[in-house]
Amino acid sequence: MFSSKAVARQELLAARQQSAVLSGPGLLAVARDQAEVVDARTIAVYVSMGTEPQTGPLIDWLLASGREVLLPVLYADNDLGWGVAPGAADLVPGRLGLSEPPVDLGAEAIAAAELVICPALAVDRHGVRLGRGGGSYDRALARVSPGTPVWAVVHDSEIVDSLPADPHDQPVQAALTPTRLVQLSPG
Repeated sequence: MFSSKAVARQELLAARQQSAVLSGPGLLAVARDQAEVVDARTIAVYVSMGTEPQTGPLIDWLLASGREVLLPVLYADNDLGWGVAPGAADLVPGRLGLSEPPVDLGAEAIAAAELVICPALAVDRHGVRLGRGGGSYDRALARVSPGTPVWAVVHDSEIVDSLPADPHDQPVQAALTPTRLVQLSPG
């Protein structure tokens, strides 16, 4: 479908800019009905930006329901550390305009997560996740404990048949959209 990751990113970002919709309540409604969310006590997620599906309502609900929420801290080398979400009002400005927790627990803290919800520009039906190209999440996802579900958040139109992949790409098991959770078949 796409000739390269660079072409895929360019086309997907352009499409996302043209069809941006607010989707926070949708993500929350879909996620809170999933057994993986109900059963998890520690969930790694991220603070969405711009035209990404909005994760704010989901984070607020997770915190209000007593879950420990881990949020990423972007390092200068584009690797990710993780900190406990104190609440939206207590986040601090991070690199590249990101909102981050004030305390960094280190890169290995993601291993404590019982569910990981990460950003993506698109996913394919085989669990290939296309990010923005910095490699941050591929490095972080390599540290996730075996057996921990990993979901990518995308708009419904960003689930595609096939994406280019590299050997270092970390697969995801599902795509969380504003309307549904789609199980993928990582191979």
